[in-house]
Amino acid sequence: MSDAIKNRYDFVFFFDVKDGNPNGDPDQVNLPRADAEDQKGLVTDVCIKRKVRNYVMLEKNLEDGFDIFIRQGQVLNSVIDKAAGENIRDRQVNLAKQYFDIRTFGAVLATGDKGAGTIRGPVQFTFSRSEDRIFQAEHSITRCAVTTEEDAKKQESREYASTFGRKTTVPYALYRMHGFVSAVDAAKTQFSKEDLTLLWKSLINAFEHDRAAARGEMNPRKLVIFKHTGHLGNELSGRLFDRVTVAKKSDLPRSKDDYQIDVNKEQLPSGIEVKVWPEESVY
Repeated sequence: MSDAIKNRYDFVFFFDVKDGNPNGDPDQVNLPRADAEDQKGLVTDVCIKRKVRNYVMLEKNLEDGFDIFIRQGQVLNSVIDKAAGENIRDRQVNLAKQYFDIRTFGAVLATGDKGAGTIRGPVQFTFSRSEDRIFQAEHSITRCAVTTEEDAKKQESREYASTFGRKTTVPYALYRMHGFVSAVDAAKTQFSKEDLTLLWKSLINAFEHDRAAARGEMNPRKLVIFKHTGHLGNELSGRLFDRVTVAKKSDLPRSKDDYQIDVNKEQLPSGIEVKVWPEESVY
């Protein structure tokens, strides 16, 4: 496996949704997540991490070094207990070497009979937040089939044997997520340049192989990557993020063309490089 990355990175990721629910809230009957105070849409970091994991599984097919720890059907305690190593640190190293998502995002491994403590991953995502408040649209839907024999008997007397349900969507929203890649933590998990390239590729392709009627149309729109020459960084991440601005071109946005995303590359701080996808290749 390649050596760990030596540079810090900060990045901004934009994606949008049209006529879909990007991240339902189980505490709100699966309505699209929203800030209770300003009604801007939210997508959790966990949701985007899941899509990254899913893409890596498709591309790497769970090969050695790119297996996925958090995946359906995985018995986590069994995996932890089977990890080779006489002490916690050895088990952490072996698990990070085998599993891409542990090497990238870290993991809580302090379960099972042996346990392996906690690994702090070098890559961290924030919640994604929509540029404007969202409208949580609700739609009635029908189906001609029923679930149980009892339901079938109830439908016999009706002219049209249909059952009703509900579907919730966001008509349109542009979401912004911030991310951080720590060279210091990368050294602990051996998160490599190959891993970093796969991360960028996974973000850009996160929605392409995760299509569902409930999610409508979701697409990546822009990825802005700030690379620091130093492992500790050459500028505060907040100041770099301020260089990425969004202007609304319509009072009622309904497509990516109703927003303009600008990246200020003028007079960049010393030791900072910036790349912007899709204008530039990032993998």
